[in-house]
Amino acid sequence: MNRRHAVIETRLGEVVLVADDASLVGLYFPDQWYKPAASTFGGRTEVTDDPLFSETRRQLDEYLGGSRTTFDLPTSTQGDAWQETVWALLREIPYGRTTTYGDLAGRLGDPALAQAVGQAVGRNPLCMIVPCHRVVGRGGSLTGYAGGVRRKRFLLELEEPADVTSGRLF
Repeated sequence: MNRRHAVIETRLGEVVLVADDASLVGLYFPDQWYKPAASTFGGRTEVTDDPLFSETRRQLDEYLGGSRTTFDLPTSTQGDAWQETVWALLREIPYGRTTTYGDLAGRLGDPALAQAVGQAVGRNPLCMIVPCHRVVGRGGSLTGYAGGVRRKRFLLELEEPADVTSGRLF
């Protein structure tokens, strides 16, 4: 296993990328909730020395610049069975769309599981790549983004359909 990490600068600030062999396994903001200990990230490498990190940076730059709507990167997550189930649902949320924690819980068979869904969403190790920012609170409230509400708002506005943006008064 070749665990390693790199640090890149993005429009949303610094991001730590973590990889195992040929798969991206982590994408974290420095102040992110539930981030694993840095000692688990492996040795630091330069982005330019690692094809996976170079490609990840390129795709993130395109996404954050508004010219990419999906990611095509080899990824791997290592959550428990519940987390993996929730993260699979996150991967299904289309660009420019949102859903709620309650809606995801309902898809899992019990709307009362919304809080448990929120806990799994908050522990998503691949923010932006696995689009946890597309999950909002009941009524559209911007709650619970492990990377911070400011970043969540930016990402949702980035993905907002043009017809919605043009109808805004601000």
